[in-house]
Amino acid sequence: MLPIIILTLTMGVFAGVIMTYIWLSKTASKRFAYLEAETKAKAKVIESESALLLQEAKVAIKKEELELQKTLKIKMSSIEEQEKSLFAERQKLEQIEEKLYKFSRNLNQKEKKLEQLEQEKENIIDTNLKKMEQIASMTTQQAQDYILQEVEKKSRNEIAAIVRKYEHLAKEEGERKANYILAQATTRYAGEFAGERLINLVNLPTDEHKGRIIGKEGRNIKTLETLLGVDIIIDETPGVIIISGFNLYRRAIATRVIELLVEDGRIHPARIEEIHEKVNKEFEHKVYEDGKNILIDMGLFPMHEELIKLIGKLKYRASYGQNALGHTLEVARLASIMAAEMGGDEKLAMRAGLLHDIGKALTQEFGGSHVDLGAELCKRYNEHPIVINAIYAHHGHEEPLSVESAAVCAADALSAGRPGARREVLESFTKRVKELEEIALSKEYVEQAYAINAGREIRVIVNANKLNDNQAVLLSKEIAKEIEAKVQYPAEIKVNVIRETRAIEYAK
Repeated sequence: MLPIIILTLTMGVFAGVIMTYIWLSKTASKRFAYLEAETKAKAKVIESESALLLQEAKVAIKKEELELQKTLKIKMSSIEEQEKSLFAERQKLEQIEEKLYKFSRNLNQKEKKLEQLEQEKENIIDTNLKKMEQIASMTTQQAQDYILQEVEKKSRNEIAAIVRKYEHLAKEEGERKANYILAQATTRYAGEFAGERLINLVNLPTDEHKGRIIGKEGRNIKTLETLLGVDIIIDETPGVIIISGFNLYRRAIATRVIELLVEDGRIHPARIEEIHEKVNKEFEHKVYEDGKNILIDMGLFPMHEELIKLIGKLKYRASYGQNALGHTLEVARLASIMAAEMGGDEKLAMRAGLLHDIGKALTQEFGGSHVDLGAELCKRYNEHPIVINAIYAHHGHEEPLSVESAAVCAADALSAGRPGARREVLESFTKRVKELEEIALSKEYVEQAYAINAGREIRVIVNANKLNDNQAVLLSKEIAKEIEAKVQYPAEIKVNVIRETRAIEYAK
């Protein structure tokens, strides 16, 4: 009877274990579908262990039955021996219960872990939904901009390091080559320093001529000013009158007209008109001859007649106090030398340099951009496409498409930017300096900014604790790009970003 009871208890325990496992397995499967495979695998392991335990129990029971049969055969062995056997069985049952307890505790831990994972999953889903809602409210371009901004923030330092590396290599090679070319060009050419004034002086034989120039009731001086397009200033300075005007060509004609009238002695409106017409024709012929002689000297003749006249007329045009013809000849010769050094066509570069500012000969009469006027003229008279490209490129309207165009751009900057080449109005200089400093100060982490070296360099002091070396490189590029887009300036402006850390302590 006892073996049957023990067997029943054992079977009951194992049945309970199996039922508990099945119930727990089903519950976990319903709650955590994505862990079903793992749970089934564990269930199989547990089932195998239970089957093994059951087999062991059966063997043990079989042994007990044999022992009981022996006991019955030897007329029931002592009760003490039976108690030992029962005690051994109790230990086995306790071990089984301990295993079941550990398994149950382990299963509870797994359930808690699964609950945490489920919560994390829900949190991630909520976060993603919020991001999707944000993205859904954006346009395609806004979403692209947002992604690019995030990528730029993460990769800013890496990009800056790469930029610094290759910029350093390119700068070394570029400086070496550029210095060689500029050295070759400038040592083989020396240009004249030219300056223009806003007035011309005409010397008079006597002060009586002042009254004759003024005429009765001011008729003569009114006729002169109307025809010549200049201001004639007659003051108390003995033996001199002043001709004032911004147009050098008109001023030169006016000077010649008055000189001829003084020599002739007959000064009245009809004679003034006659002399003016004669001087106009002389100047038309003179500018043509001047332009023609320049082309012959440079080996660029022939050229269209209108362009020849305009080249000669550049003598009577100035920019920032620099004579336009002197600047043009300087650019033409420098561009020719640079193009030859770089393997280009030196004659074509010289022609492009000579015509790069041809539009300035028309701006005082027609207005507008000298770049557009010059390009339109050269297109009309079938100049080479490289010449037209050089006209556009020297002020950044197009990119240089050839060695010759690039040489003209470099020569133009060199001629205009050299010390003493140009004079600037104080107001425009002050405005440019102020704009440079405002652009620099508008950037994040910039503490101070100073325009120095006559506005050709800006020094930017940044917060060293918030900006590293790589970011400083990018900041200098951002400032330079904004200056290029917003500020008008000759030559180039150096952007110098400075960051330093100072440690200060006092000995007491």
